[in-house]
Amino acid sequence: STYLDDEALAVLAEMPNLTYLHLLYNNFTDDGLAHLEKLPKLRLLDLRGCMLVSDTGLESLKGLSNLKSLNVVDFIKMNGAGNDFVMIDNRELGLQLSTEQIQTLCHRQRGVGADGVLLLREAKGDADLGWDFFNQDGSEAEMCGNGARCFARFAQRNLEGRTSISFETLAGVIQSNLEGERVTIGLTPPEDLRLGDRISTSTGEVEIHSVNTGVPHAVLFVDDADKAMVSELGHEIRYHDHYAPAGTNVNFVQLTGDNSIRVRTYERGVGETLACGTGVTASGLITAKLHGYSSPISVRVLGGDDLGVAFETDGDDFKNVQLSGPADFVYTGQIEI
Repeated sequence: STYLDDEALAVLAEMPNLTYLHLLYNNFTDDGLAHLEKLPKLRLLDLRGCMLVSDTGLESLKGLSNLKSLNVVDFIKMNGAGNDFVMIDNRELGLQLSTEQIQTLCHRQRGVGADGVLLLREAKGDADLGWDFFNQDGSEAEMCGNGARCFARFAQRNLEGRTSISFETLAGVIQSNLEGERVTIGLTPPEDLRLGDRISTSTGEVEIHSVNTGVPHAVLFVDDADKAMVSELGHEIRYHDHYAPAGTNVNFVQLTGDNSIRVRTYERGVGETLACGTGVTASGLITAKLHGYSSPISVRVLGGDDLGVAFETDGDDFKNVQLSGPADFVYTGQIEI
């Protein structure tokens, strides 16, 4: 039905056996929607395009335990060096996405298609804004470097074009600076640096290094990144007992000279991606530690982009670690949640 108003919904509410209502693009308000609480058998309510209905109106129907409401959510698709994300402004929506909903959004045939979902929210502390970040499999992640650059540009649209923005993550407050399409983020201080561990794998014993750059990363040096067994060995190390119970992201690093490296990354909750910002950072820092590279380090990722890792040293520690690279808008859209 179309062109229904509040009075029309009052009439529909007198039909107790209604189970399905498709009310696309109508002009009724929250007051009209409240009449439908009289329909105990209502199971599906399609409200796409009903612009006068708010979350308050939907709350009036919460007593209908079998009701599934179809709502359309605006989103923006973005990518940072090929690492792609669904961005949603959640400040007024108040979405609490289920694992299944996140997986569907990220599905490349049944949804938008992405490596993760980022929800923009109000800050809980002194930062400008906050985020909730979810991997492709629905798991929540502490930090994502490429996602953080995209989030900064997304947030910039809501902060009158500011070029310096801070936002809360589970890893801490991230500072960002924007210059056109290129974004530089200041990462939280790296932790848990471990060099020269040896673990047993199906291919034999390998030397592996690790550091937490917001999320845990393992780093292996290889002669040729193109020939690295990223999917197979990456998956095995990601779930290796050495990194239990949380697991780790896994980076395969090739030295290419001139203070540059190539990196391929197997990410927790995703698999191999075209780029991983925190993985690039971890790879750069460990390369500096073991091979004497100086700041900044240029990192070529699988997607073909070059990211920059800058840092200062303080004895054996790193400080003022920064990641820079592109953050691009791809398209805007709407999807049923």
